[in-house]
Parts: sequence; structure tokens; C-alpha cells
Amino acid sequence: MEATKVALVTAGSAGLGAAIARCLAIDAKMNVIINYSSNTQRAEALVKELQGNCPSQKFAALQADIGDRTQVEGLVEQALSSMGRLDVVVSNAGWTRMTDFMDLDEGVTDEDWDRCFTINVKSHLWLMKAAKKHLDDTEGVFITTASVAGVKPSGSSLPYAVSKAAQIHLVKSLAIIAAPKVRVNSVSPGVLLTEWGRKFPEERLRAVQKASKLERFATVEDVAEQVKIFALSKSVTGQNAVVDAGFSLSI
Repeated sequence: MEATKVALVTAGSAGLGAAIARCLAIDAKMNVIINYSSNTQRAEALVKELQGNCPSQKFAALQADIGDRTQVEGLVEQALSSMGRLDVVVSNAGWTRMTDFMDLDEGVTDEDWDRCFTINVKSHLWLMKAAKKHLDDTEGVFITTASVAGVKPSGSSLPYAVSKAAQIHLVKSLAIIAAPKVRVNSVSPGVLLTEWGRKFPEERLRAVQKASKLERFATVEDVAEQVKIFALSKSVTGQNAVVDAGFSLSI
């Protein structure tokens, strides 16, 4: 009998991360480890929910600051101790500070650039480095959450957009480095109406919806479905899937 696959989802206790955890647990029948930064109660509530829906599977919540390389390495070791293997790693953490993308004065804040590159680029590299030998063992997959802002200049800030473009290129580079055993892909959502997405001004959200060819917003469930496809496919690597209801197609 084939062993149940194990997925680790970082920033997995709410929003898109929670949707991915639910999709991999319920639809793909995986054991899931949910990483969280500080909200223990919310992470444990999700574990309880998943355990109720999937009583024959295993779930765990593990705390770690993804912006700290030592904690990232520790998270992977805890995950292995908890579940014994890793088949899927979803590197979902990201950071931004909401600014006016068109205001160059707001786009040159060193602290924003440093934090964006630490969380949106380096944290994914650290996690891949820590997880690679375990994904080699299972011929697994590493999936990151990027952004449409990395494909089309847009989004919450200039540092965010540029760091997300760098993240997408990192994924393509890691796909070459990790081959042939490990597949590496990314998903790039458009604006999602999560707690974070709703921080955009209402006027900005209406403009994004109008500019999107499908005249709606993608949902966290839409993005989670794409993550599941990457998690299960044996033949896709080095790809970035844009899930944005056609926003990036606007002229």
C-alpha cells in the first residue's frame, strides 16, 4: 500500500494558505503540516477542522518565523519528525507594505526593499535548501506563491512587484537545479479578497475587477486548485501559473 503523501504549507493558517491546506487534505487526501507565525489558536482550529473532515489522515501545526533562516531549517526538521517524510512543500509566505505603486518617493524605502526580498525571495530559497534532500527521497514538488505583480508591473508597492518577479525567476532557476527528482513551480494570483486583499482601497478594487477580462476576482479556492494540479503532476516543472481572472491581459 502506497504511503500517504505529506504536504507542508507555510503561512498556512488563514486565507490562501488555509485554502491550499484544505484542498490538499480533502481533495488530494494528503497529511498536512500547517506552519504559522504567531496565531496558535487559528492554526490549531484549522487542524481540528481538517481532522474532523479527514479522520484517517494526520495534521499538525508548527510555529516558525519564515523570515528567519534558522527557524526555516528547524521547521523542516520538525516536519520530518512529525510526519516522517515530505512530498509537497508549498512555500506560501509573502510580505508587502501597502503604498502607491506610482509614487516613486514611496518606492525607494530601503526597509521595504530589504523586507520584501527577505520574505518574497530569500525565504523560499531557504525553505527549498532545507527541504531538498527530503523531496529528493520522495521525488516530490516545491511550489511557491508568487503574484501577478511579478508578471505585470502592479500591486501594493514597487519593491513587492520587483521581488515577486525575482521569485518567479528563482523558481525557474531552482527547477533546473533540483531536476530530475524534484519539480519546482509557482502560482501567481491576482488580487484575492482575503483579509490582506481587502486592504486595497475600494476604488482600486473596482478598477482591478473592471480591468480583469472575466470581470471578477480569482478566489483562494481557484488558486488552491492550481497548487493541487502542480502537486499531483509528474511532468510540470519550472512553470508559473497566473490565476488572475485575466487581469494581466489588460492593455
